[in-house]
Amino acid sequence: MTRFLGRLGGWCARHGRLVLATWVVVAAALMGGSLVLGSPVSNDVSIPGTDTQRAHDLMKSGFGPGYDPGGTVQLVLYSADGPLIDKRRKQAVEDALARLRAVPHVVQVDTPFRRGGIASNLQIGLIAIRMQGHDSTKPAENTRALSKAADPARAAGIEVVAADSSTPADKEIKTGPSEIIGVVCALLVLVFAFGTLVAAMVPIFTALVSVASGLGVIGLLGHVLDVPKQAGIMATMIGLGVGIDYALFLLSRHRRLLADGVPVMESVRRTVASSGGAVVFAGGTVMIALSALMLGGFPLLATLGWITGISVIAAVLTSVTLVPALLGLLGHRVNALKVPFLRGGGSSGTGWAGLGSWVARRPWRVLLGSVVVLGLLAAPALALKLGPLDDGYGTQGSEPRRAYELIATGFGPGANGALIVVAELPSQVADPKDPVVDQVTREVQDVDGVAHVATPKVNSSGRSILLQVVTDYAPSDTRAADVVKDIRAISLPGVSVHVGGKVAAMADSGTRMSERTPLVIGVVVLLSALLLLLAFRAPVVAVKAAVMNLISLGAAFGALALVFSIGLGSALVGMDAPAGSHALRTLFFSVPIESYVPLMLFAVLFGLSMDYEVFLLTAVRQAYQRHGDNARAVAEGLGSTGRVITSAALIMVAVFAAFIAYPDPMVKTFGVGLAVAIAVDATIIRGFLVPATMVLLGRLNWWCPRWLDRLLPNLSVEGHEEEGGPESRRPEPVELGV
Repeated sequence: MTRFLGRLGGWCARHGRLVLATWVVVAAALMGGSLVLGSPVSNDVSIPGTDTQRAHDLMKSGFGPGYDPGGTVQLVLYSADGPLIDKRRKQAVEDALARLRAVPHVVQVDTPFRRGGIASNLQIGLIAIRMQGHDSTKPAENTRALSKAADPARAAGIEVVAADSSTPADKEIKTGPSEIIGVVCALLVLVFAFGTLVAAMVPIFTALVSVASGLGVIGLLGHVLDVPKQAGIMATMIGLGVGIDYALFLLSRHRRLLADGVPVMESVRRTVASSGGAVVFAGGTVMIALSALMLGGFPLLATLGWITGISVIAAVLTSVTLVPALLGLLGHRVNALKVPFLRGGGSSGTGWAGLGSWVARRPWRVLLGSVVVLGLLAAPALALKLGPLDDGYGTQGSEPRRAYELIATGFGPGANGALIVVAELPSQVADPKDPVVDQVTREVQDVDGVAHVATPKVNSSGRSILLQVVTDYAPSDTRAADVVKDIRAISLPGVSVHVGGKVAAMADSGTRMSERTPLVIGVVVLLSALLLLLAFRAPVVAVKAAVMNLISLGAAFGALALVFSIGLGSALVGMDAPAGSHALRTLFFSVPIESYVPLMLFAVLFGLSMDYEVFLLTAVRQAYQRHGDNARAVAEGLGSTGRVITSAALIMVAVFAAFIAYPDPMVKTFGVGLAVAIAVDATIIRGFLVPATMVLLGRLNWWCPRWLDRLLPNLSVEGHEEEGGPESRRPEPVELGV
């Protein structure tokens, strides 16, 4: 593989203009195509095999228009100056209803002046709108059109806001200034790392091209596949981070070779042969981790995983083709435009080498100290609070949160997440007053925590009934999920009771995630360790690397628990406390973390953490093969990679931390978790824990049974044969008499 990459890098360097023009045209064509043709996204959050999915499937059969989930929109009315039934206000509402009925695809509009449609204070009302035949992939556009039709009510001084009936996993997350902030912060880090503006711009330009290409592909895929709405933001986050980092690793090695007097074209060839191989393997681990999400039993996560991986593939491709093309075109001008007072990263990293030597002299103390520190960082994870997240945690003043608060005030907290109960009957009924229907209704009404049960609706076949149930609890309250369980536990002869809706969906997704998490973690760890085994032909190193990555995850989850579950700093990341909270709770209040977030975070973090492991192990392995002194090799490996890994980590942290500014809670949790994990991974783990364990393991690091060495294909990422010299031979496996 290293020979192939070396030849590829050399060809790209010699044909730099062609490669550069090709990438620019491809990126522009893909992005332009997605902009012109549109980037359809899917709001499909189905969970096959769950009771929620069964309820939603039954809702589509014979209950009339608009009962398909996503086919109902609610507009909340609020009259601050008096009751809605005032003659002038009521007429304005009636005018709004008439205009709503004229909106395309609207098949039913329920007046707020109905039983259950207006609050007891007569100032808050609900308009329920059912749609059919509309484009369900554009809920935001549909809601805006309906809200606009209610302008006659606004003209009468009535506040009209649209309630958000989607789940957090269903929300469209739009890009914003966070990407710009992340890129600017990354540029500053690169300027300090390299000391020259030209060198700093190479990774930035490469990453932007790769992100544009990846987003273009994802946008066009929406025309043939169900692309989750979160795919764009996740691809941008991951694509920017790995795109800049991969280019940074290549550029750093190239500049070191230039400083040693190696000609430009030869330097590019050697760089792609060695560091390019590490990039390919690092990208492979990220892809493995993301692809393993297909085992989670949650189609949205599975699709989100492999589609997000497109940005990683784009980052790897641009790193091994576009970066060498730019380096070939620039030549020694890569060091042009030096920034005054900045020396740049041309040194070998004597400070990190000194740290490596210091660790090598006292490995046991460093190991124990690192374990204690990491244990303290991970300890808060025991308080991690998983649960549903509703619009009550949205940005203060946003329309979804305003609607949520008005509904809770007028109709109770449970009205924000009504349960949809669908019961299959043993025989056909024609009347909602049938004894069987009445018995089911009474059983549901008698469940603890049920506040209200609407009049049952019988489907066209007479074999199913639908009940809308309002509980006493907000959707994010864990007691609401208990009500779901109790209703599902209703046992009547021949009757099957199913529960759907927002609360039920979130409860079922949590259960599915908890069931599948061990499988996903096991597969990711196993396949990643196998990839490292192929790369370094060292079983102990492969297993140790997987364990180290799991340790960094503990710190990430500890940070999430501290900020969100315990609430220490939730206000600092932009989470607004519920309205009416006292001053202390405004500063520190707990926020539940969606059940699917830890699994997604695990996959992303495990893959990204492996990047630094691959680059560090590559350097240590090369040093060990030169002189055979394990402790010295560890110190030299840390010295040669410490500066670049630190710079790469700072860039990742800057990019991910910038996304904390997003108003969406899910993006905030990812920003916090990713930023903390990368920071811990690149400092405590790669700077202290990994070197200490490698010193203690000694020759065991590179031990490989001869039978296994013969079985493994030669896929070394180190590229020794590209360097020449005595170490260009394939190293013999270390035997320990085993």
